[in-house]
Amino acid sequence: MNLIVPDWPASARVKSLMTTRGGGVSQAPWDSLNLGDHVGDDPAHVAANRARLREQLPAEPGWLRQVHSARVVELGRDSEREADASLTRQPGQVCAVLTADCLPVLFCDRAGSVVAATHAGWRGLANGVLEATAVAMQTPPGDILAWMGAAIGPQAFEVGEDVREAFVDRHPEAAAAFAPQTVPGKWLADIYQLARIRLNRIGVQAVYGGGRCTFNESETFYSYRREGVTGRMASLIWLG
Repeated sequence: MNLIVPDWPASARVKSLMTTRGGGVSQAPWDSLNLGDHVGDDPAHVAANRARLREQLPAEPGWLRQVHSARVVELGRDSEREADASLTRQPGQVCAVLTADCLPVLFCDRAGSVVAATHAGWRGLANGVLEATAVAMQTPPGDILAWMGAAIGPQAFEVGEDVREAFVDRHPEAAAAFAPQTVPGKWLADIYQLARIRLNRIGVQAVYGGGRCTFNESETFYSYRREGVTGRMASLIWLG
């Protein structure tokens, strides 16, 4: 199993990882460590892949039904799982999000007392899912650390004017994250920069990761925009 271990100055209590597409049993086009159970893959293969992942974890992840919202749930307290972020203060509970171009962001506080995982596609990002996660942590923003996992990069994420307006109308400085294309009304968006802007605006300055491109690194990552029918990676965090 090929795993990415976040490089950030989190407390020793905080454990985290991101999967790649390598190390599973799924067949093309989901090859091979697809963890998404909603993308058309053989359920037995998904179950086998999740069982392999489970060997790296203290418990079964709290899988969410992601809907591009700004809803945050607390594992062990909220029974509802239709959300795009989860958090926990309990050791051994695993927060997890699935992505294949959208931006996964992992959070913790400096003391290692609360962790969270957030799925931030452009809609969720524009709707404030990162800010909602930070608020739900009930931690001063200056004490929050964030790590950005692999997402579609700024050379591949072409969007329309509606997406640009969704960010720039709220925060004018977000204009710097959009590069115009030769086709009028088309832009290349930097989702990493957009996330940093949103986090910095609320006082979260300790932001790490970013820079990988799911679209261009086809041997390492799934990309919905590149392949259409494809698998999902997981980004996970828990307290040891």
